[in-house]
Amino acid sequence: MQTQTQSLRAYESVSQATMPGREVEAAVLTKAARKLRECQDNWNAPNREEKLEEALKFNQRIWSIFQGELSREDHELPRKIRLDILRLAAFIDRRIFETLAQPSPDKLKIVIDINNNLAAGLRSKPSV
Repeated sequence: MQTQTQSLRAYESVSQATMPGREVEAAVLTKAARKLRECQDNWNAPNREEKLEEALKFNQRIWSIFQGELSREDHELPRKIRLDILRLAAFIDRRIFETLAQPSPDKLKIVIDINNNLAAGLRSKPSV
């Protein structure tokens, strides 16, 4: 667990130094979705429980970071958008806990879709 946390921090620091913030967020969300998809695609693998727990905890850490950032009153996003994403984060939290308690590959789909859609939105250029 400690090594995984250290790896995540190293990845984040390198990414932050070389990529704009939205691209970093999109890349991490995509990685999180990919980890879940691998679990879903290999549901009957002998190491599924270990991989699933790792993928779910990775997702949980990412969404916890988003929650912390979006909870700041001085965050640059409009309040309504922040609240909408915070509600989405609460949903993700519930789904992660449900999946940890009663694993099912079907429960991963919505989290994968949300991560991928949010990543795509972060990558899109705002129209001028």
